[in-house]
Parts: sequence; C-alpha cells; structure tokens
Amino acid sequence: MPVQEVVTARPREGKFNKNAARRVRAAGKIPAVLYGPGHDPVAVELDPRQITRILHSESGHNTIIDVEVTGQPATKAMIVDWQYEPINDRLIHIDLKRIALDKLLHLHVRVKLMGIPVGVKTEGGILDQVMREVEVECLPADIPSHIDVDVSHLEMHGVLRVNELPKLSKVKYLTSADATVAHVVAIREEVAPAAAEAAVAEGEAAPAAAAPTEPEVARKGKAEPEAAPAAGKKPEAGAKK
Repeated sequence: MPVQEVVTARPREGKFNKNAARRVRAAGKIPAVLYGPGHDPVAVELDPRQITRILHSESGHNTIIDVEVTGQPATKAMIVDWQYEPINDRLIHIDLKRIALDKLLHLHVRVKLMGIPVGVKTEGGILDQVMREVEVECLPADIPSHIDVDVSHLEMHGVLRVNELPKLSKVKYLTSADATVAHVVAIREEVAPAAAEAAVAEGEAAPAAAAPTEPEVARKGKAEPEAAPAAGKKPEAGAKK
C-alpha cells in the first residue's frame, strides 16, 4: 500500500482565476484544485517541496494523501494530474481527487524490470521497455507501489506481455493482455555511407537527414485550467505521464 502523507492546504482567493494562480506561484506555492463526487471543487494552494517529494517517492502519484484544508474536515485524496513549466521544470499546477477507501480505483502502476536477459548477455541484443506503466483496478489499500517482473529468461526477440506479469490477488490488470511490456531486439546497423552514395549515382534520391525534433515537454496532464472540473467527474486513468 502506498505510504500516506498529510498535506496541509490553504483555500486560495480568486478561486479559479488565472491571475490569482499567478499570485500563488509568485508567493512560492502551487495552485491546486481538490474535487470529487459529492463535493464542490475547492481551489487551494500547497507547498511545492512536499508535492515534488511525493511525486518522486516510491509510490509517486499513487500516494494516498490526507488533505487538511483550513476550516474543513480532512479527506483522503490522490494526485491525478500535474503540470510542469516547460522551461525550468517547475511544478505549476496539480489536481487532487477525493477517494473512498472502500471504492475501486483505476490507476497506472510502474513496471520494474529485474535481471539481465539472456539475449542481452549472450546474443548482443538490447532490452527495450515499451510500456513503463500498466493500468490496474484495485482498492486504495491494495495499490502496489510498483510491479517487479524478472526478464532474465528473455532471449533475442523474446517478448514480455501484460499477461506474463506477476498475478496479484487483489489487483486486476486492465491493460490489454497481449500488449508488449518489453522485448529484446537486435542493435540496428547504420546505413553505410557507400550505400547512400551508390543510390545517388544510380539516380535515386539520397535519404533525407532526420529533422531535429524538439525536446519533449516534461509535463503530464492538461494546460492550466481556467475552470475547475465538474464535481463527480472521473479523470482519465494515470496519470506519467
């Protein structure tokens, strides 16, 4: 079960106004929204250091949080969405969803590959992890911090699929059973320059150089919201992300 954290949240002025959110960040806090079935959304501000530590912990965004909003009873919640500023990688917004300990959750759990495959040791292959998280269904008390799976038996071109992950008695896998989690592949050889020159000599177009790609923005979730999610709305599972 993920470690439970106590997070103190202060209601913020200006509700869901963007200018109010900027003032919260300028004061060194993170604007956030706490919502869930049976409750109106609440705009709050949080300590960025604590939230960052939670997101980088073993259980990560699956950590169960006791949120204590000033003037309101404490409530169980989880981080279901978060956003980073793309330039300096600074947290600028999070969404918290209220949870009930007796209600099933749909969430994503990290997969950890253990061991060195035979195909890497003896056949010169490389291990490629295609899927780093899988979607599961379970009660909050049964959320695994991660799923360990031994891949030392994988030979060259061997494939590990979701249906080969360890069976957990209180956890149901929702990701397709045939989905590839990892496989051992051969190292691709680079096209020899002579082959490219020969193609040009024969009148064929030389392969175009790959266009540089922009770095992926280190963020998860939607852009900064202008309005709070409707009460009772169920967010999409996962949140790596």
